Amino acid sequence: MADATTSSIHIDAPPERVMAVVADFASYPEWTDQITAVEILDPGAGERAEQVRFSMDAGAIKDTYTLDYVWAADDRSVSWSLAKGGIQKAQDGAYRLDPDAGGTTVTYELSVEVNFPMIGMLRRKAEKVIIDAALKGLKRRVEKG
Repeated sequence: MADATTSSIHIDAPPERVMAVVADFASYPEWTDQITAVEILDPGAGERAEQVRFSMDAGAIKDTYTLDYVWAADDRSVSWSLAKGGIQKAQDGAYRLDPDAGGTTVTYELSVEVNFPMIGMLRRKAEKVIIDAALKGLKRRVEKG
């Protein structure tokens, strides 16, 4: 993923429990601050959706976009790319889960391009805010049980 912003967090739970929360798209509005609605467009095989539409409200920025997901066979990572965007013209991201002492290290990578001019430094700062909020929300959700 070219020019992605990356951050990691430790979660006190096994990778299987973390990935179960990541894959539970319907619950995203409950633990992510900016996602207001989710619609699974292609449920894929098993419990892993392959295409999902999100509605987000981040104050001044509101958007509806669709992501295509690719799940790793070992269930330790998932990556996505933008299928259809409103204000976004590209989005690539991934969660990578690595078991460690007492839990899982979750690494989130994200690269977003929008349909209006944005200085690279501001884009990376926005990506960092999104990533940090998502990782903290994921940690709260998983550790809550």
